[in-house]
Amino acid sequence: MLYNGKAVNQLINEIKKMDLIPDKSVVEKEIIKTFNLITDRKVFYNKDFAIRFSQSKTKNFGNTVLSLSALQKFDSKPFFVCLVTPKKNYIFMANTTLLSKISHSSHQLRVDNIRGSFNGSDIIREIEGIKNIPENFELLFSLHEAFSFEENLERLVEATNNIEGRDLRYKRTHLKDAMVLNSPERTLNFLNSNNYKELNNDLNDRVNKVINEIVIASLIPNVNIRGRIIEYLITHGESDGIKNEIVRALNNKEPLPSIMTDDDLGDYSFNFDNHITKTDIKTKVMYLNSAPKAFNIDKLLEFLSNDKTIYMIFLIGVTEDEDVLTHLCTIFDNQLLSGTIIQFHWAGRNSRGVAQYNGSVLDSVIKSRSNEINIDSAKVWLQKLIES
Repeated sequence: MLYNGKAVNQLINEIKKMDLIPDKSVVEKEIIKTFNLITDRKVFYNKDFAIRFSQSKTKNFGNTVLSLSALQKFDSKPFFVCLVTPKKNYIFMANTTLLSKISHSSHQLRVDNIRGSFNGSDIIREIEGIKNIPENFELLFSLHEAFSFEENLERLVEATNNIEGRDLRYKRTHLKDAMVLNSPERTLNFLNSNNYKELNNDLNDRVNKVINEIVIASLIPNVNIRGRIIEYLITHGESDGIKNEIVRALNNKEPLPSIMTDDDLGDYSFNFDNHITKTDIKTKVMYLNSAPKAFNIDKLLEFLSNDKTIYMIFLIGVTEDEDVLTHLCTIFDNQLLSGTIIQFHWAGRNSRGVAQYNGSVLDSVIKSRSNEINIDSAKVWLQKLIES
């Protein structure tokens, strides 16, 4: 959904006005009235947000907040917890991406059995340097939107039940590490080759065949569905019946068919005699805030530990005037690296975590068509990933 900053800022200001009112019921009643909120047991909501009120003597509260099954219903919109204390009211974002685990009555929690509740202490206060405070709510929600409820559920089950997840970690050897650290130089050679031109032309030809449908699909509010649909349109051939169903549904404004995309490192593979490439396709609606999910760190390292391998990102930008801009970019581009956020909080015992892209940086990369690599900086970045 679109983040309504005006509505959220008004909510924050109204809650702030009621500092020094140490009665949760008074604050709750006033907010419900001001925003004409609908009541769903302990949650109050409208089209722009959902909120749960809690009370404590201090900011560090361990109260049980809400069941995970109740949160699931509201996880697609900004979900807030308002904590009323004697001197000040605090507000935290508490969507599933902002939860570390499930605490209360969670011993039966599984991916096929949603049980248990989270406490105030389970709400993450900072993600990779981004504090869970009102000034960062829009950015935090854009980070949350990149993950589905099912992905967060799997992470919470592992963290809550102390489960050993599948061991998918990149296994280091001197030879593999050397191959990974050589990948920026391989990529620079690829950028200066005819192979880069051929891959770029191939992807752009695919975009041009479905450019009208891409513009229509860019209006889909759910970022995960939007990304999967556009990826599918580009990567699947004309004979694909599902692709034809998608095109027909988009043009006729009919319900979209459900599709499954592979959970692979890249969306599109193209092999040359001297280069093996995987390309991740990312759509950026350039007039909206978003933080698209990038790559699984262990999968990236494992892929780059093989000779000839090149990992690219094909950016598709849709402007407010419905122009479609494309750019085939290296993940080692200086500008793109500055906007690559490593989500270590997503890392279990058997994972180094995942990465996300800062949406505003993607906009800049698309506009500038940046493709410049600082080899030394890229190697330092990779070394940090290897050692994480």
